[in-house]
Amino acid sequence: MNILFFVSSMHAGGAERVAATLSRGWVQHGHRVTLVPTYTGKGTLFYELDPRVRVLWLADRLGQAGSSKLAPLVKLRALRRLIKEERPDVMVSFLTNVNVMVLMAACGLDVPLIVCERTNPAVSTSAGRVLQRLRRWLYPHAAAVTVQAKASLAPMMQRVPRIKRLAVVPNPLPPDLPSPRPWEEEPPSADDVVIETGSGARRRLVAMGRLVPSKRFTGLISIFARLATRFPDWDLVIWGEGPLRNELEVQVAQTGLVERVLLPGRTATPWDELLKADLFVLTSEVEGFPNALLEAMALGLPCVTVDCPSGPSEISRGGRDALLVPLNDEAALEHALASLMESPQERSRLARQGARSVRERFGLEQVIAHWDTLFDQVTKTGVRPRFNSKTGV
Repeated sequence: MNILFFVSSMHAGGAERVAATLSRGWVQHGHRVTLVPTYTGKGTLFYELDPRVRVLWLADRLGQAGSSKLAPLVKLRALRRLIKEERPDVMVSFLTNVNVMVLMAACGLDVPLIVCERTNPAVSTSAGRVLQRLRRWLYPHAAAVTVQAKASLAPMMQRVPRIKRLAVVPNPLPPDLPSPRPWEEEPPSADDVVIETGSGARRRLVAMGRLVPSKRFTGLISIFARLATRFPDWDLVIWGEGPLRNELEVQVAQTGLVERVLLPGRTATPWDELLKADLFVLTSEVEGFPNALLEAMALGLPCVTVDCPSGPSEISRGGRDALLVPLNDEAALEHALASLMESPQERSRLARQGARSVRERFGLEQVIAHWDTLFDQVTKTGVRPRFNSKTGV
C-alpha cells in the first residue's frame, strides 16, 4: 500500500517521534511510505527514520511565495499537486491544523484520508475558534478520524457530530526501547537483604515534561518538600525546559532542597535517565496520550500518575499497573508516592507488572495491526473527502 503521511514538522516532540515510529512499522510491513513535513520553515529530522521512508519537505515546493501573504493558498496548491503526483492508496495526517489543510487540499481527489487528533478536544487549548470551526466543518469528510484514548471519543463526537468513522489508535512504544530494568523476580521477605538497583545508594523520583503550568511541577515540588525529611535518601529530578524554570528554581531554593530537587533541563537520552530512576511520577493537568508514562512503565519503573484526561487511566488499566490518583488531590498523590518510596517490594511488583502489561498492549506490532485494520476499512468503503452540495463542503 502506498501511504502518504503528513506531519507538521519532524522537530523534537511527541507527535514527531510517533510519526517516525509508525513510518518504520509501516515500511517493515511492506508498505511504501512518503513522509511530508508541512512546516514552511522546513527544519531538520530530529528522529532517525527507517532508510526506506521517503521524505518530501513541502517547503521545498513553495519557494519565495511560501512566505508571502498568499502563503496559505500557495501551500494548498502545493499539497494538492503533491497528492496528485504521488497517487497514494491512503493518506494519514497528524495534528488539527495539518488535518484541516490536507482535507481542503484533497477534496475531490478520491483518496481516503485518515486524520489524527493528538489531544483530547474537551480540554485542549491548541485549537482556536477558527480552527475548531474548520474542524467541525471538514472532519465529517475524512475517511476516518482517530483519537489516542477512549476518553477522547465522546468529546470528539460532541464537537464533530457527523464524523463517519471514529477510532481509537494509541501511540506505539518505540521498537528500539531498551529492555526493562532488572528487579527481583519475587519480592524479598522482610528478613532478606534488598539488592540496590537503579541509582544506587540514593533513590530518584523522576518526572519529565515542559516546564509549563499544565505539568504542575510546582505542586510536585511542594509534595516532595513535605516528604523529604521522611525519606532522606530520595531526590527529585524533573527533566525538561520551559518558561517556568526561574519560578521553579526560586521555589526549590525556598524549600532549602537545592541539592535534592534537580532541574537539569532537557536530555537527549531520556530512556537512559529513566533506567537510572527508582520511581516515576506524572502530575499533568491534561495529556493527549502521555508517552513519558508509557515508556517509563515499559522500561520497568514503578509509576504514580494522576487521572488526568486523557490516557493515564487506560495506560494503567484503571490503576492496576500503576498507582492512579484523582486529579487535583495532592493528599492522595503524596500518599501514593510515600507508599512506594517506603516499599521496595511494592516498587518491584508494580514495576514488573506494569512493564509486562504495556509491552503486551502497546508494542509496535499491536498498534500497526490497528492501523492495518483501519486502512483496510477505509480503502474498501470508498469514503472520500469530497465537496457536498448540501453542506457546501
